[in-house]
Parts: sequence; structure tokens; C-alpha cells
Amino acid sequence: MNNYFIILAAGESKRFNSNIPKPYYIYKGKPLIVHSIDKAKKYKRINKIVLVVNKKHLNHIKKLNIKNIKIIIGGKTRAESAYNALKSIKNDKVKNVMIHDAARPNFSLKLLDKLIKELGSNDCVIPAIQTVDSVKEKLSNKIKNLKRENIYFTQTPQAFNFNELYKIQNDKSSEITDDANLFIKSKKKLKIIRGEITNNKITLNTDIKKKDLIKYGIGFDVHRLVPKKKLYLGGIKIPSPIGTLGHSDGDPVLHALIDAILGACNKGDIGEKFSDNDKKLKNIRSTILLERTIKQIEIDNYLINNIDINIITQKPKIQKYKKRIIRTIAKLCNIQNSQINIKGKTTEKLGVIGKEKAIACEAIVSVIKYD
Repeated sequence: MNNYFIILAAGESKRFNSNIPKPYYIYKGKPLIVHSIDKAKKYKRINKIVLVVNKKHLNHIKKLNIKNIKIIIGGKTRAESAYNALKSIKNDKVKNVMIHDAARPNFSLKLLDKLIKELGSNDCVIPAIQTVDSVKEKLSNKIKNLKRENIYFTQTPQAFNFNELYKIQNDKSSEITDDANLFIKSKKKLKIIRGEITNNKITLNTDIKKKDLIKYGIGFDVHRLVPKKKLYLGGIKIPSPIGTLGHSDGDPVLHALIDAILGACNKGDIGEKFSDNDKKLKNIRSTILLERTIKQIEIDNYLINNIDINIITQKPKIQKYKKRIIRTIAKLCNIQNSQINIKGKTTEKLGVIGKEKAIACEAIVSVIKYD
């Protein structure tokens, strides 16, 4: 079965009141839009992801370095953006399609399971929650009580039989605020399933908690340089006749970074977590140690907010390798390249570092602890 996942992120974000467009605003440690992308990628029953963006935001998309996703330009209305996406895949023999608003980052993979299951016997399946509040309708000066048992708040992602949705995708006005509206206007049957309370929509800047706890940590590491050893800096191998001496691969950048992360999360230091007396860690790559550290802090709801690193060495010149190191660390920490800054420093040929007998690194990390 061919399942496509469309993410709509082409709006103007006028109500969000920020210099950064809403889809690219940092939320729980990464851009809002990335939450939906990551979840869609994790769900194995999705064959392809289509991202619909605002043409004014292309510079933001480039910074995300998104791969293996079809990116298209949206329209003036939500309905027009959805139509552009459907039209772009009409020749792909799509069976089912899910359409999702990037402003809802907190849906679960279980919800996707429910949607796919119900599509087996329905052409349109939408998640919704019933209101718990008293509801009234005001028309002119007349106010009428409504039965709250009959009031539903619809959510996304919404799931459809592709062919059935494409047939009725002819109304692209601003009145079409979700794709289920088209089924209702066409008097076609749709299935409502229980949505998720946590699957809230972020509309205003104030919808994002400002009181998430931000904590900071600092790390430092230094390693001797010796002949016939490999040189690893920031997770990449550097061509060099000399390398760092250490129990592991001796990567001072990742060691300083791990210490900074552990410090920010109040989890001790690298020596406590990864002792140099542990024979199992002999010559282990520091990339593995960093991956383990990230998994540990994510269990406690910590996410990396930003990283600033000084690499102190006479040789090699860090500028040449900076972009590769940033990409490597970003991937290991599950963050964006833009959340990392790296600076190369020398000691002006002073001391053991200046005489090319050692390399040092210091790192500062901020983390967010969220509910």
C-alpha cells in the first residue's frame, strides 16, 4: 500500500508575531517543522513525505538541509497549498494520503496507526476531540445554547483515499480550513476517530512555553599529540602525522562537549560515565559515547538548545574542517547545524599547544528541559 504524508507549512504566520516564521521557530530544541518531519520519517508505513512551503521561506528551508523529502511551493490559501501537493504526486500511484499542519508537532505515531487502520474501510478519517466546555452560538444579537456532546474540534493529520480526495479538491478558498471540509461539502461520508489532547495547534507565539527550563554546562579537555596515532576532532578523522593519546579515540572536541552536556543536565562528568579503567571502552569512538549521552538526557526530557566550541590548536587549521565537524555533531545531537558554532583558536606558538604537543577544546552548551 502506497502511503504519502503531506506537511503544510506555507502560511504567512502573521498571528505568530515573530521575526522567524512559525515553522522554523525553535520548539523543544529544534525547529517546529522538524518535529513533524522526524515523526513521519520514523513511521515505516509512510512511503514518501511531501513538504509544502512558502516561497518567502526558502532561505530557512535551505538551512535545515532536508533530504529525501519532496519540497514544493504552496499557494495563497491552505486549500490551494494542499491541492498543489496532491497535484505534484498524482502520477505516483498513491493509495492513501495523510495531510498534516506543521503547527501541530505533538501528534503520536499511534495516531498514525489508527488513521491507516480506519482507511481500510473509509475514504476519509479525521481525529477530533469533544469539547468539555459549554458552547454557545451568536448570530447577530441572538445567542443559542449548543449541545457540547455534538461539538468536535478536528485535528491533523487527516487521512484520505487519494483518488477520492483529488476528485473533490476544486474549492481552494480560504473557507476550506481543513481537507475534511471538502468531504462535508460534497456530502461524502467521513469517519471521526478519537484525537489526542496533546496534539494541540501552535497559533500564537504565546502558545509556546517560555518557561521551559534552560540550563548551561561547560566542558574542557586536552590530549597529548604523539606519533603513529590517529587524529579525531569533532567526530571526523583529520589527516595528520601525529594524533591524540587517549583511552578512547582521544577526540578532545567530543570529550569537552560530552562534559558540557552532562554538566548542563546535572549528570556528573565523562570520567564517571565512561571510565578510562573500563576495558570495553578501549579505543572506542567518541561518537558512540556522545550518542549514548544524548540518549540518556533525552530520557529525562532534555534537548540541546545550542553549542559553542573553541578548538585550541596550532595545527591543523580548523577553518578547513569546521563545516564537516558541525554536520557530524548536529547529526549526533539530533539538532540543526544552525544551533552549533565552532571557533578555531591558537596559542600564538606558546606552551605545549603552540609547540604542537597537545590539542585542547572547551565547550559551552545550553539545554532545555521541557515537560
